[in-house]
Amino acid sequence: MWLFCSPEDGLLFAFDDGSPYTTVDALPPSTQVHDRMSPLALSALVVGAVAFLLFLILYVRVHAFVALLVTSLGVAVVGGIPPAEIIDVIIDGMGGTLGYIAVIIGIGAMIGEVLRQTGGAEQIASTLLRASGDEKAPWALSATGLIVAIPVFFDVALILFIPLVYSLVERTDKTLLYYAIPLVAGIAVAHSFIPPTPGPVAVAGLIEADLGWVILFGLIAGVPAVIVGGVFFGRYIDARIPLGVPEQMDIETVADPEAAGRRTPPFAQAIGIIAFPLALILLGTVSDVIWGEEHVIGMWMTFIGHPITALSVAVLLTFYLLGVRCGYPMKDVQRMATKSLEPVGLIILVTGAGGVLGNVLVETGVGEVLAEAMAASNLPIVLLAFGIAVVVRVSVGSATVSMVTAASFMAPVVAAGAHSAPLLGMITIAIASGATVLSHVNDSGFWLVSRYLGMDEAQTLKSWTVMETIVGGVGLLVVLVLSLFF
Repeated sequence: MWLFCSPEDGLLFAFDDGSPYTTVDALPPSTQVHDRMSPLALSALVVGAVAFLLFLILYVRVHAFVALLVTSLGVAVVGGIPPAEIIDVIIDGMGGTLGYIAVIIGIGAMIGEVLRQTGGAEQIASTLLRASGDEKAPWALSATGLIVAIPVFFDVALILFIPLVYSLVERTDKTLLYYAIPLVAGIAVAHSFIPPTPGPVAVAGLIEADLGWVILFGLIAGVPAVIVGGVFFGRYIDARIPLGVPEQMDIETVADPEAAGRRTPPFAQAIGIIAFPLALILLGTVSDVIWGEEHVIGMWMTFIGHPITALSVAVLLTFYLLGVRCGYPMKDVQRMATKSLEPVGLIILVTGAGGVLGNVLVETGVGEVLAEAMAASNLPIVLLAFGIAVVVRVSVGSATVSMVTAASFMAPVVAAGAHSAPLLGMITIAIASGATVLSHVNDSGFWLVSRYLGMDEAQTLKSWTVMETIVGGVGLLVVLVLSLFF
């Protein structure tokens, strides 16, 4: 049996052994002309793809980017995509994903690095700690982690602020985890829940969620997650694992701007640089709801509030207000911006490869099969998204890789259904929550926290791993309840 699709009228024809073809069905011109696999075979393909991907990453030790790309090629071949079209599908998946995501991740990294090197991040922390006092320091530390880690990567934020924790322990009668757990909880939530950190940006791009809704639900779910998993659990676990300041810790320090004759950015400017683009993005989302994209006000607000526009304006303000205005030559500011792009290259490539896998799965028809199976099971889509992310998180370790991989498998399911913009934002946070729980020995964050808090593996599992699981569980609970109204 051979298939032929007429591009003029979108009709699908079938003919056999040279016999005259007959009309089989009328389908849209975009309908794939290759033979689709049966639902059972497509389901087996998904399971096999997951198993093969995890095999490459866990046992062969192939980098996540290469593993995702090789898995995509294998799925395309087995899934019945014509060989002549496979490369185009891969290119479309990579380009369609990175055309949006790479810009946002790159600009966000620039803002974070300038904020760090000019002392703006430390200014936020010290101001919040002075305002709160030692008694409420855990709340200030959780807020510091949540705010500053929005543009700053997890490991950088931890290394930057852990000296504050050491200082508090040395001048109070509290032990280490009382202050450290709130800090790392805030950093972890910002790292996974709130753009422009790479994880939620990547997921939003892969499932085509509006970043404004992602930011809104990330904050709504993230704040209680930090309070429960950080402040409250920090008090609980501190009484059970009393620790002092670790000896001989190597802490990366940032040069003191004042010593170099430069001015530290004031608190309002430092926190404003973070809040400004988030506010613009949220404003664009709200205007879209109020006026719609057809209204002239709605069109302009959508443009101004688009993440690329908002972050482009924010990075220019960062260069001037935190850089030039504080006494830094523009060449030094640009050196900071260039340095910030060094660690994001692999993240961008992994995200692009995730987009490739998602596009391949869509082309093979997996989305329709999974959507039908989900409808038959009556399983809420946020739970499905969370469950897939948990499986990958436990297997792979890295939160960002877990989010990208889970979103790749969710993309065809989302594309096959009609979901509101708010619900897509909740699905993004559900994936982020699943990719946060159960951090253990295959996660670099596990060892980073273990090292800087001077804990052994058992203590890290009882503190950090449980805290991460509480954070992810609270995040899921919040979006699950909210999803009932959308």
